[in-house]
Order: sequence, then C-alpha cells, then structure tokens
Amino acid sequence: MTMLSVKADRFAITVEVVPPDGPQTEPLLSALRSLQGLPVDGFSVATNPVAKPRMSAMALCAILQQQTGRPTILHCTTRDHNRLSLQGMLWGALALGIETVLVTTGDFVALGDRATTTDVSDTDVFGLVEMARDSGLYTGVVLDPGPEFRGLEKPVRRLERKIEAGAQFVVTQPYYDEAGTDELVAATRHIDIPIILGILPLRSSRHAEFLHQKVAGINVPKQVRERMSRAENPVAEGIANARKVLNLARERLAGACLMPPFDRYETLTAILADSA
Repeated sequence: MTMLSVKADRFAITVEVVPPDGPQTEPLLSALRSLQGLPVDGFSVATNPVAKPRMSAMALCAILQQQTGRPTILHCTTRDHNRLSLQGMLWGALALGIETVLVTTGDFVALGDRATTTDVSDTDVFGLVEMARDSGLYTGVVLDPGPEFRGLEKPVRRLERKIEAGAQFVVTQPYYDEAGTDELVAATRHIDIPIILGILPLRSSRHAEFLHQKVAGINVPKQVRERMSRAENPVAEGIANARKVLNLARERLAGACLMPPFDRYETLTAILADSA
C-alpha cells in the first residue's frame, strides 16, 4: 500500500469517511464503490466523531485499503487514549500498512455524556504529533479557523507550534467562499507544508444554519446561507458551491478533503464530475 502523501506539484483529493456505528461494513463499502473511477487519492477516516462511539477507525482503514486498493489517513485523537494506547495504535497502524495519520484533539464530550464518558487527554496534540513522527508515520494536523477566534492569527500561531512538533501537512475545517479561502491563503503564505482545504457540501438551508450556529470551527458566510435559503433545489446549490470551492483549492492550495454530509457519498460524483 502506497503512503498517501501530499506533494507540491500534484493536487490531492481525499474523502472523509465516518465509520459505522456497529460492526457491519458492507453498506459503507457499497456506497464507496460509487467513487470508483473518480479522482480520489484516498480516504480520511474519522475517529469517534462528535464523541460518539463508532467502529475502530484503524480497523476500518485496514478494511478500506484491502477492499479499495486506496491508501487511508487514520485520525488519531488525544481525547480517547492514554500514551500507552496511543503508541500501540501508531505501531499497529504501521503493521497494518497504514502510513498516514491526522492528529487531532477530538470533539468535546457532550455535557450529557460526561457521567459515563471521560476525556483522557493523557498528552496534548503537540506531543501526539511528535509520537507519530517518531513512529515513522506521515503526520498531518488540523487548522481550525473558527469564528470564535476573530481571525486567523491565533489558529495560525497554533499551527506553527504543530509544525515545530513535526507536522507534515494540514487539513482545514470546511470553507465556503472565495473571500474566506483568500484570507486563509494570505494568513498561511509563510507556511511551508501542504495545506488541504476542507469542503463539506451543504444539503439545505437548515443544514447551513446548523453548521454555522452549532458546529465549532465552521463559518458558513451569510451570502452562502442566503443562497441556500432561496434555492429551489438546495442540494444542487450545495453541490455547485462545493465545486466552486474545489476549483479555488486547485488554484491556491495543495489539495482538498471532501466531507460528505450524512454519508451521502453519491454527491461526490457530481462534485468531481469533469475534475482533472
């Protein structure tokens, strides 16, 4: 299995995959078969997103590599493991042929779940980056340009610390327009590792408002939310917007990570149609 690396001279496209909430993989594999023939370089596999239990991301990475022949990115969080478990997981990933990881803190455990679910955080994200690099893995990190930071200065400073710890590429939270993408490019012009732009297609006006109001790190610009509310076909409008942002990423950045909402992988066919 070839390492999923990001090169300066080749635009990379990955697809984020959410593991099933049980042991059955065939429905997911069937959905991903619709991507055959599309310019998808690999799959980025989330670990217990929104702090809810899902199938082991490492197990799913191994299955996807076996079944699709495409490399995977394993998401590793500081939330779920102590240092012993993290080190074992990193070595285990390499033994299974998984050579790329994305290091994250992990989504917060909801207040209602904290009576039964704890946040481990035995190390921080910088320590986990160092562990992953020392283990021989190609290591990525996340840039969270959340509106709560009032600009990119603080998130970029945090990204610089991750790079000092050994990060080799970065994936952003979703972007939705040219102005935001240009702001990102300007703020990271000095960053010398590849930047992968997150793209999460919108499904409806309600979806756009939920992401903007309720999901940390995501800012859906007002004009985009207004277009979604006016659209006769919101799904088509969301796909068209995602195609525009993908073209922006091609012009300005090293790659894109497509994040299909609600496991709607079939929408990627329309987004990637005629994609070089």
